[in-house]
Amino acid sequence: MRKATRFALLGTSVALVTTAICATTAQADDGGKGDITIDKVVVNGGKPVVVGTTKVVSAKVTVTASDDSGIAETTYISASGPKPNFAQIWDDEITCVKASATTSTCTGTLTFDPQASTGFVDNNAAATWNLGTLVSANDYDYIHRDAATTFKVQRYSKLTVNASPEPVKKGRTVTVTGKLSRANWEDNEYHGYTNQPVKLQFRKKGSSTYTTLKTLTSDSTGNLRTTVTASTDGYFRYSFAGTATTPAVSAAGDFVDVR
Repeated sequence: MRKATRFALLGTSVALVTTAICATTAQADDGGKGDITIDKVVVNGGKPVVVGTTKVVSAKVTVTASDDSGIAETTYISASGPKPNFAQIWDDEITCVKASATTSTCTGTLTFDPQASTGFVDNNAAATWNLGTLVSANDYDYIHRDAATTFKVQRYSKLTVNASPEPVKKGRTVTVTGKLSRANWEDNEYHGYTNQPVKLQFRKKGSSTYTTLKTLTSDSTGNLRTTVTASTDGYFRYSFAGTATTPAVSAAGDFVDVR
């Protein structure tokens, strides 16, 4: 029985690449036969797949296709990023459910394991990936797409904050420090994300809204440090808008009692 392959952040071995190629030789390029169509493809609910340093991350993939004879199966779903990053789900790991006599939605799961021991891991996997698939109909029509849709894989980010002293007298200086870091898949550690704009925000006690006070740039180790004047009780936090390779993140607010 063929199993789903779990190494989406890894380079495939030669044997595994050969297996995938042999299984799809006849459909090496986009193509097909008959009037079958791929109507919709969704990866991870339309959100980027965000991977840290230890946790295995699963991303659901749905492929909706139509044919006048009905859909027989989705033979495989594959995801490919910058070489050598690759992953594949075979037909025995894909479930198809009829929406009508002509249309079915087939679902499978891509698994991203940052600590898998096989292959070569590097940070260039944080990029836009192609989602390919092969779908067949009951009348033997088929359709193959190397890039039926695209999705992003990103490096998990962390952001801390500490405002001090606590408590503080009104009019005195509050020092706000923090650090922006993100997953590194080459050593499975978190490293400072350098030279990135980060907003210092404040939420007055009793309010639910943060207001931006200033924008800082993370230093060569991802650290943040600035000062403000204490005026009223409230919460300080840092907030990062994210980049193409790293998701947005905001620190939990740190309360300062102003007396």
